[in-house]
Amino acid sequence: MSENVMTHSNVRRTVVGHIREDVLAYTAGQDAELDRKLIVYDCVGTAAHVVMLAELKLRPPVLKRADARAVVSVLAELAAEAAQGRFEIRPEDQDGHLAIERRLTERLGEIGRRVHTGRSRNDQVATALRLHTRDHMLGMALDAAVLADVLLNFGEAHQNVPMVGRTHLQPAMPSSVGLWAAAWAEDLVDDAAIALDIADHADQCPLGSAASYGVPLPIDRERTAELLGFSRPTHTVLYANHTRGKMEALALHAAAQAMVTLSRLAEDLVLFSMPEFGYFELPDGFCTGSSIMPQKRNPDVLELIRARTARVAADAGVVLEILRASPSGYQRDLQETKEPYLRGLATARASLRIMTPLVRQLRVRPERLRTAFTPDVFATDRALELVASGMPFRDAYHTVRARLGELAPEDPDAAIARKTHLGATAGIRWHELRRRIRSARDEARREQSALYRAWSRLLRRRFPLTRESV
Repeated sequence: MSENVMTHSNVRRTVVGHIREDVLAYTAGQDAELDRKLIVYDCVGTAAHVVMLAELKLRPPVLKRADARAVVSVLAELAAEAAQGRFEIRPEDQDGHLAIERRLTERLGEIGRRVHTGRSRNDQVATALRLHTRDHMLGMALDAAVLADVLLNFGEAHQNVPMVGRTHLQPAMPSSVGLWAAAWAEDLVDDAAIALDIADHADQCPLGSAASYGVPLPIDRERTAELLGFSRPTHTVLYANHTRGKMEALALHAAAQAMVTLSRLAEDLVLFSMPEFGYFELPDGFCTGSSIMPQKRNPDVLELIRARTARVAADAGVVLEILRASPSGYQRDLQETKEPYLRGLATARASLRIMTPLVRQLRVRPERLRTAFTPDVFATDRALELVASGMPFRDAYHTVRARLGELAPEDPDAAIARKTHLGATAGIRWHELRRRIRSARDEARREQSALYRAWSRLLRRRFPLTRESV
């Protein structure tokens, strides 16, 4: 390829073909670095495509079955390299998709140059992203279920430990550590369900849509969907392209929901582990020190979860803003959705996983929790006692309010034992919450295992390729 060199404002720029090198650098952005996280999925999608091409009843064939087996064998090697962090994307490759094609051509010659028949980089990357979304939404659901289980175990172990319930952060009514922890567990069950819903929504294969308008070849999109573990292909080829970005935004909103739960839980733990409260004691391994103050135990992990929640929520918004003014068909704008998508999902999963051992090692200080009860915490209970004796509630409310200074201390253990209705301190159905957690966990494992079995059959290599990729 010929090169021309020109100088302008003392800046040397090289023009490669018709595209300047500085333009190539600008348009490539961080694509090569980001694509490394998608290479495994890209190899899987490419394997399904070549198997389908070899099955087409065309004369001469696009690919012979033996050729397809050779391509799949090399793709399995490349996927293993990528899973181990050893896959190289060169500057001249532009992106991971062309890097895979280069490696196939280097190894297999003309066969490698046939692999891209009947597809575009548009449906190639869309397929890799769909595979990534399904894998990581199922993984996120599993992460959330695991943390929910740890919180539920923590709550059940301390279900009879009284804890002042608060509204507006002010003392409100008698509560318990059990209720506090079970509530966060139930939040996470919902977050797992949202992630499972997005995984199900992503269960449509865009491969074969090409540049949004199909190809004049008798390709079998249902076959590639089956090979990749999808239940069905997307229907219209243009819609397949329209889902780019929207699918990433949905996944990021699921991630943001989980992060909001974590952020609020983190805020509770920061507050309630302060010396002024002392309800909980954070494990040493999750606290850092100060460069100047020897006594400090800073809750840095919890503080970073709060901050990173804002980032994940912003990532979801960024993707939607990029899409907002995009017309039909592919636009290069979509390249900019990849970074927030990959970053947001990675942040959410890492945050769920770091919170799990923190909660598992969290220590409760029952004596501090009990001494936090002041007579006014029992004001509502006293008003309801008057109601039970026949007084209208509003009269009971004003009677107690007028005599707050006369309230006597009460036994917080007895107070939480009296609340026996569903979901109250003495009415938590631990087995029911555990069943819901187990159901979400089992569904995520079952669906992810089905995906891995499909990919293992396709590449003849067991998935996941490394433990870290789960």
